[in-house]
Amino acid sequence: MNRVLWLVCVLTLAAVAARSLPAQSNPFVGTWKLNLSKSKFDGMPAPRSLTRTVVAEGAGAAYTFSGVDADGKPIEYSFTSNYDGKDSPVTGSGMPGGADTVAMTRVNSNMVRTILKKGGDAIAMSNTEVSKDGKVSTVKLGGVGADGKKFNAVSVYDEQ
Repeated sequence: MNRVLWLVCVLTLAAVAARSLPAQSNPFVGTWKLNLSKSKFDGMPAPRSLTRTVVAEGAGAAYTFSGVDADGKPIEYSFTSNYDGKDSPVTGSGMPGGADTVAMTRVNSNMVRTILKKGGDAIAMSNTEVSKDGKVSTVKLGGVGADGKKFNAVSVYDEQ
């Protein structure tokens, strides 16, 4: 009887540990606030504020962005990706370039590459990297807007 109880305890602890592992192995998970003083926007207006919340979801993560754009309008969009390079739909408004899908690929343990698409056409690409200490996330974005003009941004987020 003691062996059975011991085995149940070990299996339960293993299941709990395995369940928490994806969040720990994904440095993107958490709440990140845009640091406007460290960020730079060229060819596109800087938002007044922006918060990115990332939650582990299966083999990937669910991303939610909320804030206020340069004109004072709300930014609210979200998507879920498995980091497999497949298109994932974007819901809401305020996504750069008006993208309606993203295709995310994990480059390494601390970097994700994202292709932003609108109507199936790539309009921008970003590289998001989390610092080794996990406290800062930097997004380097580049693309071409609907007006044909190039835009670039380096957005620096601090973990909350």
